[in-house]
Amino acid sequence: MSIIRCNKAGLDDLTVFRGRPVFEEALHVGRPNIGSRQKFQRRLDDILDSRWLTNSGHYVQEFEARVAEIVGVRYCVSMCNGTTALEIAIRALELTGEVIVPSFTFIATANVLQWQGITPVFCDIDPKTHNIDPHKIEKMITLRTTAIIGVHIWGRVCNIEALQEIADRRNLKLLFDSCHAFGCTHRGKMIGGFGDAEILSFHATKFINAIEGGAVLTNNDELAEKLRLMKNFGFTDYDKTEHIGINGKMNEISAAMGLTNLESMEAFISVNKSNYDQYRRGLSKIPGLKMIPYDENEKNNYQYIILEIDDSQTGISRNAILSILHDKNILARRYFYPGCHRLEPYRSFFPHAGLMLPETEKLCEKVLCLPTGTSVGPHEIQCICNIIREAIGNNRTSTP
Repeated sequence: MSIIRCNKAGLDDLTVFRGRPVFEEALHVGRPNIGSRQKFQRRLDDILDSRWLTNSGHYVQEFEARVAEIVGVRYCVSMCNGTTALEIAIRALELTGEVIVPSFTFIATANVLQWQGITPVFCDIDPKTHNIDPHKIEKMITLRTTAIIGVHIWGRVCNIEALQEIADRRNLKLLFDSCHAFGCTHRGKMIGGFGDAEILSFHATKFINAIEGGAVLTNNDELAEKLRLMKNFGFTDYDKTEHIGINGKMNEISAAMGLTNLESMEAFISVNKSNYDQYRRGLSKIPGLKMIPYDENEKNNYQYIILEIDDSQTGISRNAILSILHDKNILARRYFYPGCHRLEPYRSFFPHAGLMLPETEKLCEKVLCLPTGTSVGPHEIQCICNIIREAIGNNRTSTP
């Protein structure tokens, strides 16, 4: 079989040969974007000179103010990571009993509930949007339900109005896991100010990273104050606490990295958009392969390149394509396989949950996430597209 070789420089000397080709350096999903090294180094030197490494220093305060300004909310309460941000938000909102969440999400969304003795009730998704399906929520609500958590998968926004209507009518809290959606808009309004609170992640894999980091966004004065207490052991003064809390603080070095990357935010989005457009051109008109689109009428961060693979048309499964890409050092991912409900401890707690989640189960077998970001260029994308096209084309040719 003829196959394509891609060297470290890309496809400048593209050749077709027999053998097992690989990129010399692996192409990862979620490889970090890095802003100006010089600006980060200056901030790092300033932090070291000041010897103020944590406890809400200058850079943390500046980072919070900048994020709140970009999003258009009153409060950004930074945290050490997005998982802790969601956990503290859940505690601050005093959630108990059961909370409705999608199973098609990162496991942390469910774990922060279970960790606090709250039962995550898994709801099915809309196959067109990959987000939680509001029409399926009503039958999941019980007397123990206290909240709904919507997740903006791939940065494509949930049906916010439908979720808010249900929450208002059923007297439930509404949170949004917006870790994919920083810099995205809904009806022209930045994600961040909807529901009771929204949670962001600035993990290294996100298009804007603070090495590790997270935040809770809200317009609620009382909630913001509570969050600030709870992320710092409940301290209101040097030797005085007013609330139970933990250490959830962001440190100064993370904030400095976050600020540095925020300064390159538009450049990162531009690269993501260019990559997205090239993938669309390179993977167009392949039967059984659908690339998930973004709404061009809204602002998007284009952070994820997502394929749905229908093996009844491609003649080759998603897992087989994934294996071929991995063989060539292209470390694509099958997000969010196999679904939270099929991971422990939920698989044991709810062994029959899949019966209520048919769309989630089908989608988990189709999704493939491809590398993008500033570490991936046009030559690498051309190579990835060619490998996928060849894998599907060869399989069709060999299928009787």
